[in-house]
Amino acid sequence: MGVVSGLVLFAIIWFMTFFVALPIRVQTQGDLKNVIPGTHAGAPEHHHLKKKALWTTFVAVILWCVIAGIILSGWISVDDIERWLHPAATSGTGG
Repeated sequence: MGVVSGLVLFAIIWFMTFFVALPIRVQTQGDLKNVIPGTHAGAPEHHHLKKKALWTTFVAVILWCVIAGIILSGWISVDDIERWLHPAATSGTGG
C-alpha cells in the first residue's frame, strides 16, 4: 500500500466514523423547548462537533492501524476477498 492509498483509506475510515458519531448526544431545539421561529424543531442546539472530531480521529487512527496492518501483512489478500464474494468463480489466469 502506497502513501496515497493509505491517506485515502484513512479519509474513508475517518468520514465513515464521523457520520456514525454525528447523531450521538445531539440536543435539538425541540428537546430543549427552545425552538427559534423559522427553524425546524430537530435543528441541533448543542452538537459538540469538536469533541466528535477528536474522538473520530482517535477511533479512525486505531481502525486504520488494524486495517492497514491486515493489508500490509498479506493476511487477507484481494484473491481471498474475491473468493468470498464470488465462490463459484475460479481464481487464476483463466479457465
